[in-house]
Amino acid sequence: MTIKTGWQGRYYEDFEVGDVYPHPLGRTLTQADNIWFTLLTQNTAPLHFDQHYAAQTEFKRPLVNSCLTLALVTGQSVADVSQNVFANLGWDEVRLPHPVYEGDTVYSRSEVLEKRETRSRPEVGIVTVRTEGRNQHGQTVISFRRTLMVYRRGHKPQTDDAA
Repeated sequence: MTIKTGWQGRYYEDFEVGDVYPHPLGRTLTQADNIWFTLLTQNTAPLHFDQHYAAQTEFKRPLVNSCLTLALVTGQSVADVSQNVFANLGWDEVRLPHPVYEGDTVYSRSEVLEKRETRSRPEVGIVTVRTEGRNQHGQTVISFRRTLMVYRRGHKPQTDDAA
């Protein structure tokens, strides 16, 4: 039997400014996702879990918690952007131009904006990407810049792949 490893993610050396990564997985957000995330994070805004309340707003229905949208789109980017992350340094310029509703499906992509070496940690480099999430209608629902430290090839801690 031949064992073939799957995608291991990008290392610092693999990033090129201007590259665009369409992330392969979309995700439909359900009412349960929205309620659980909202309760888990102790967000008490009824717009996320009270249908009667939400029906009285201009949206007419519950909105997906915007922090869930941020977490989802960040997660969708991991395989392409941060599978080999040392540390996230920040999310900047987070914008939410269109609401996300329960039942919407979100897709995302990232563009490499910058990369630079760091003198203090030669085993990593710093990468900045702009990530955008769109709904099933092609409307942008979130965009943000994320800066992270990514391991250089050969420096990432190893996992036990003998399992």
